Amino acid sequence: MLSTVRCAIPLLLSTIFLLMGVGLLHTLVALRGEALGFSVAMIGTLSAAYYAGFLIGTYTVPRMVHRIGQIRAFAFCTTLLVVSVLVQAIGPIYGLWLAMRVLQGLLLVGLYVIIESWLNAAAEPRHRSTLFSIYMMLNLGAGALAQQFLRLPGEGFVLFSVVAILFATASLPVIDMRQQQPRLHAMPKVQLARFFRLVPTAIVSACVAGLLLGALWGLLPVYAAAQGMDAGAVGTYVSAAVIGGMALQLPLGRLADRIDRRLALAAISAAAAMIALAQLLLPVGGSTAALVLIFAFGGMGFALYPIAMAHLVDYLDRDELMSASSTVLLVNGVGSALGPLIAGNLMNRGEPRLLFAWFFALSALLAAYALYRFMRRRRDVSAQDHFVPLVNITAESLDRRAPDRER
Repeated sequence: MLSTVRCAIPLLLSTIFLLMGVGLLHTLVALRGEALGFSVAMIGTLSAAYYAGFLIGTYTVPRMVHRIGQIRAFAFCTTLLVVSVLVQAIGPIYGLWLAMRVLQGLLLVGLYVIIESWLNAAAEPRHRSTLFSIYMMLNLGAGALAQQFLRLPGEGFVLFSVVAILFATASLPVIDMRQQQPRLHAMPKVQLARFFRLVPTAIVSACVAGLLLGALWGLLPVYAAAQGMDAGAVGTYVSAAVIGGMALQLPLGRLADRIDRRLALAAISAAAAMIALAQLLLPVGGSTAALVLIFAFGGMGFALYPIAMAHLVDYLDRDELMSASSTVLLVNGVGSALGPLIAGNLMNRGEPRLLFAWFFALSALLAAYALYRFMRRRRDVSAQDHFVPLVNITAESLDRRAPDRER
């Protein structure tokens, strides 16, 4: 495991700087947009534009990577990111910002695809969930740490410049890498239907993770405020979810490396469902119990995506890793965009506590589906273990008995 992490250190260093820039940029766009007089609807449209670019990038960037290679594509995307951020800094025009947010979404999903497919190529199967858990810990930690840059003195131009510096620095460890970059013999492309037939649990889990975490990021502060928490308590409550995600990533990732990943997904989702139900039935405001519950729920929720990704990659060839990353990011991105919309309507029609009803329903459904897939797989393997004598074998019968690769 240590050798695997050692080989991935340059990628992980780039991840830290990249995600610090991303975390600061998301907050900065909202704050500066408000200061410039953009309405709430206009700021929401900027977020939608980012996700639109995110979805477009899952189709377009892998083609560029196939043409010029991972390292050059990484440098290309980070350079354009720096340009887009500086354009926002010097041109506070809404239409220009809208275009830059589309471009940023497109470029960032390309960088995520490069990082995640490269990590998958570097990791041995028995360590894959653990390595992705470390990646997610850095993801969450970098996003939380980046918020401290908001304390810097100066107007928006200073903070946009800090974001640009972070993005530029993110390219340096990858450009200096001595490790051989993965070779791509086939053109990477989104293959949703094929991967769903092959490993349905991974695709469903990635979608549910997006639906769940998109709502958590967007609406958990609204729920906390409705429970009577002041601004400081809301920040502490949301931070508890993020810290839970960081703290439990590694132990849950190691668990998923030691047992069937479907069973791990079922157990983690079931635990998340029980925690959400407890929060739904026993609203406890900003008490210690509320912090403990959201800490545990964040730990379970943030573990779903890396385990789903590791489960998919278990059944793929190396040439398919970038296609797999693009497909999973597409599914997760769609879920992240839809989750807040659906949960927000539930909260508007009922009460803020229905956010945890949404979390409970998603987690329980995923637990049931993952357990069903686990039991079905065990039954299929058990059936294959029985010896069936074949008296008269023809080429046609052999073809009919070709093993099904579905997982």
